[in-house]
Amino acid sequence: MTPEPTRAQIESEAERLFSRGLADLGYTDAELLRCARLTWKINALKKLKDAVIPVHVYQRAEIIHGVADFTGDSYKLSKLCAQADAKRIVFCGVRFMAETAKILNEDKEVLLPAAEAGCSLSESITGEQVRRLKAKHPGAPVVTYINTSAEVKAESDVIVTSANASKIVAKMFEMHERVLFLPDELMGRNLAKALGRKLGSELITWKGRCIVHENFDAASVALYRKMYPGVKILAHSECSPGLVSVVDLIGGTGDMMSYVEKTKASSYMLITECGLGDLARTRFPEKTFVPMCRLCPHMKATGLERVLRALERPTPAQRVELPRELCARARKPIERMFELAEDRAKE
Repeated sequence: MTPEPTRAQIESEAERLFSRGLADLGYTDAELLRCARLTWKINALKKLKDAVIPVHVYQRAEIIHGVADFTGDSYKLSKLCAQADAKRIVFCGVRFMAETAKILNEDKEVLLPAAEAGCSLSESITGEQVRRLKAKHPGAPVVTYINTSAEVKAESDVIVTSANASKIVAKMFEMHERVLFLPDELMGRNLAKALGRKLGSELITWKGRCIVHENFDAASVALYRKMYPGVKILAHSECSPGLVSVVDLIGGTGDMMSYVEKTKASSYMLITECGLGDLARTRFPEKTFVPMCRLCPHMKATGLERVLRALERPTPAQRVELPRELCARARKPIERMFELAEDRAKE
């Protein structure tokens, strides 16, 4: 049975959430109290259930600051899930992330609170389509963005994240004349330009796109620079090459946060999903952030009530189940990513 907090415990938890900066994001006292009751129950219950809660940086602020055991981008969460010391993993993110956690922890129970939370990139390609591409380009290694299903990962040679894609694709070109990069078309175009490779002949891409990042407008960047002199503009590598060409940094969410931490500027603009901006504002309250973001409906599908339900009485849809043979095949390219990203590859 889920323990019920006392009024004093709820007020203490609300104070904790307030101290993490949620009021600065617009949370009212009533909203903090509502969240506090749920976060208190979730944190108490995960101890009883021997559960750990990894949370992606695009999630709601009350989840990041209220119940997360660790927070990060896809690469960091992959690493930490592989090291998770718990019987259950309650993944606050989208399905491909929860599947990755299951691949790396196949003997643990993995739960996805928002069972319907998908991803436009993951849904843009299937394992069968990868097999057809491999047949069309025999011998070319398949480098696959982590935003993909388990069945697509299983057909790949190495997985990459936005933080390590350039490094790993460059290493693939040291051994091969042609590389298949799936499924993000815009990231593939950015990689081709950065690495000096020809699209369509040396770097073969797919036509997947992120619904959040594909529509950011490069033309507005010049306007923002006039409005906010000295602003540093950081864009996710899933954005268009036109936008990427006029910003100060292209990279993943971890790259952006590191840049903000290590630099001094009059203001910063993070061109990505709005959750990262919220996290940056609470982590660096002394810095100024200019809003230019879009919400991901999939990432925002997870709420505290659903996290609590997954811990109390998970539905079959919330349980992430994958065949062992599929996990074994999909695990190899992920482990290859860890090797190449950290220069531990065996020659």
